[in-house]
Amino acid sequence: MTAQLTVTLTKAGRTKISYPAELVADTGTRITVQAPWAAPGVRDFGFVRFEPGDVFTEHFWRDRWYAVKEVRTGEGDLKGWYCDVTRPASVRDGVILIEDLDLDLWVSADGSSVLRLDEDEFAESGLRDTDPEAAAEAVRALDALDAQARSAAGLGALLS
Repeated sequence: MTAQLTVTLTKAGRTKISYPAELVADTGTRITVQAPWAAPGVRDFGFVRFEPGDVFTEHFWRDRWYAVKEVRTGEGDLKGWYCDVTRPASVRDGVILIEDLDLDLWVSADGSSVLRLDEDEFAESGLRDTDPEAAAEAVRALDALDAQARSAAGLGALLS
């Protein structure tokens, strides 16, 4: 029997999105789930399109300040990895809770494109003033993801 969980992403104290996901693995430190694209319609970022039929294999850590989402088409073709900088995940009563800290990283399937995203939103969020320790962790997390994505091993080293 497959375990069903709910992924709930919050931002600034309110729910940004909540969706059902299927448990793939839980090591105690990292929890991996799989879910179809959960937002309505198509979201075109210019560098990638998320659309109905896409499948996300999402990795959340209880001890790291990020989540890594492998994105594939419904046919299984890899689009790339979308990384969210978040507070460490918690799991309670079948719900994976994560708090979005605005910073993101996109890595194309072939690794040739590594894009740091939403640094302006992070600066405007005021987190550096309201929670300087969390802001420092967020910046360290983005830098670590960026370095890993650009390394020879790529993001795959985090997910194996």
